[in-house]
Amino acid sequence: MRLPETDTRLSPYTGWTRAHWESVADHLLESVVPYATDDFAQFRLPGKASRSGRVSDGLEGFARTFLLAGLRIAGAGGDVPPALLERYAAGLVAGTDPAHPYAWPELSDMSQPLVEAASVALALHETRPWLYDRLSPAQQERVLAWLAGFVGRCTPANNWVLFQVIVEQFLAEAGGPHDPAEIAGGLERIEEWYVGDGWYSDGKGKNFDYYCGWALHLYPSLWARMAGDTARQELYAGRLRTFLAQYQHLFAADGGPVHQGRSLIYRFATVAPLWLGALTGASPLPPGRTRRIASGTLRHFVERGAPDGRGLLTCGWYDAFPPGTQDYSGPGSPYWASKAFLGLLLPQDHPAWTDAEEAAPIDGADQTVAMPAPGWLLHATHADGIIRLVNHGSDRDRVQDPSGWPDPHYLRLAYTSHTGPDLGPEAVDGQLAVLSPDGAVSRRRRIEPLSVGERLAASAYQDGPVRVVTASVIDGPAEIRIHQVTAPAGHRVRDGGYALAWHEPPTTLVSGISALARRPDGLASVVRGLHGYTGTGVVTAKDVNAFGRHSATPYTICDAHPGGTAVYVSLILLTAAEPPTVEARVEGDEVVLRLSGGDEVSVRLGEIAGVLDDRVCG
Repeated sequence: MRLPETDTRLSPYTGWTRAHWESVADHLLESVVPYATDDFAQFRLPGKASRSGRVSDGLEGFARTFLLAGLRIAGAGGDVPPALLERYAAGLVAGTDPAHPYAWPELSDMSQPLVEAASVALALHETRPWLYDRLSPAQQERVLAWLAGFVGRCTPANNWVLFQVIVEQFLAEAGGPHDPAEIAGGLERIEEWYVGDGWYSDGKGKNFDYYCGWALHLYPSLWARMAGDTARQELYAGRLRTFLAQYQHLFAADGGPVHQGRSLIYRFATVAPLWLGALTGASPLPPGRTRRIASGTLRHFVERGAPDGRGLLTCGWYDAFPPGTQDYSGPGSPYWASKAFLGLLLPQDHPAWTDAEEAAPIDGADQTVAMPAPGWLLHATHADGIIRLVNHGSDRDRVQDPSGWPDPHYLRLAYTSHTGPDLGPEAVDGQLAVLSPDGAVSRRRRIEPLSVGERLAASAYQDGPVRVVTASVIDGPAEIRIHQVTAPAGHRVRDGGYALAWHEPPTTLVSGISALARRPDGLASVVRGLHGYTGTGVVTAKDVNAFGRHSATPYTICDAHPGGTAVYVSLILLTAAEPPTVEARVEGDEVVLRLSGGDEVSVRLGEIAGVLDDRVCG
């Protein structure tokens, strides 16, 4: 891919401008052309089929790239190469023709094509003067007839309800069949999942992840823009403004987003809510900061192999990584990343494109950000640009298989912008596990959030006879984990640090009560037992981590829990600098920490579930 020259005057942090965004969009759109079926009805991209099958996957390839094309076309006022318009006009006509050999599947209850219909509807709305309005009346009727298959359909009780809202709103504006009650019902449904501070859960429970931004904020705001509903526009704008004030902190200095949640193959779709704020006038960020973060993220992935040498987005993070792909994702799924290009709808003279880039929070100083709604505490360090997210709230508990392994993308104690969880039952990273003498493992499955404050977050979990209360105290790049473990005698207690991955095996070192894994670039994952542990070690693995083929995870362990309740304290660190010096003193249920700067923090575990006194926050 050939990119324009960088502009360090306009973009001193990333060097990227609107021209770079347009160039990447054009490259993505051209690269999928060889995989189009006759008349461009489907794009059957290479890769493993999803559970919905190749025909649905082919529609997905069309719909999600059509969304990108729609943003590119509308953003240019239709001034794009005619071939781009012709491809998607032909695909619309062929796909909605039941007699065509590559016709799109009908919209049926709970089916994947319902998702794709929303992308088709959004793209049609944005490109209407150049595409839909230029179709013949008969062709328009077929397009509306296919979309009208959504009327009356059942969807899962999550972000899918918004796909119906978008589709039926386009039908309403184009004179097609629709049910206003279904539009209103979908919008009312998400009110059940709004938990405050700008955060939505994706359905009932504690399902906090990027879907909050790229779906639950995105679709209602775009619907209000389509419908001209000013009352709801103001409601959604207020929530988005509050959300973005926190959300901006999830991106590392090098642009990498925190690696947490499902559907991470959408990669730079993570920046969609940032552009949405600028588009709707609901952003608390200076325009130059919006572009600095968004361009940093797009550049981050482009420079690390996404898209790949064929110009395709694969099912992975940087490279293809099948173990991290959900079964609903097919080869076209990664093109939900198209949402990242929402900023192209802004005029070329919009301040988000013309103002000089402004520093992101991480560019200026260390950051600690409490996010009580999802149960997260973020800590970021300016020196290395790393974002670390301590998780005491999101577990996706209502959709987990109680007999299966805890979801590694939700139930780990911490996530970062520079590491991903190891996958599979042998993984130890980010987990406080209690191991019985007969080999059973008690693990965190359903989180009980207890508290999130300026420097401390806490939660608990129960698994059979084992109960664990965990408090995380932040000290710069370090997390000090305090675990109060109630379990039978003879069990072992193990706390895992970050899984550090690379294309070559990281070096490892175990010394006394400390263990580490280090990459060639100097980044190290460190674990140190501060109280209660008897040893340490490092687990190595292969082909289980999205960040590299080889991974290594340091851990600390107590070989024999005394029975009843005992306290364990560990230091968890991801850094290229020297580990800070932290000391812990335990007296009953009170843990006193002497942090690296000399401050003392007292944590009374018996009070964690209630109102914490001032000493908890130092």
